[in-house]
Amino acid sequence: MTNVPNTPLGQMYREHIQHILDKNIEALLDQYTDDALLISSFSKEPVIYKGRERIKEHMQGILGIDGLETDIVFWAETEDPQTLMITEQITMHTKGGDANMRFADSWVLRDGRIAIHFAGMVQHPDGSLA
Repeated sequence: MTNVPNTPLGQMYREHIQHILDKNIEALLDQYTDDALLISSFSKEPVIYKGRERIKEHMQGILGIDGLETDIVFWAETEDPQTLMITEQITMHTKGGDANMRFADSWVLRDGRIAIHFAGMVQHPDGSLA
């Protein structure tokens, strides 16, 4: 993991990635508010997940990850409101091989937990752009 600043949101991001590596879906979910909204573009059509149980469905994908390397290309955060916007170059290791892609994630926090998460795929593993 490179280019993550030593800030409260930087620490939260490190924990987020570690929960993914540990395949700890419950710890990941604990970073979200109970009524959180996650908008995903991991498939080529947007999918909206609202609430803990629906977001848990989205998180099932981490179970196939055997390793993950992230390089932060862009990082911006604000304190009031507490928000994070990043672009990541990702190498994901799975049983089927390695996949390289680029994500753009944005978080809006409420009381220190993610209330809105834009989980955006910028470049898919096949090289196509989102």
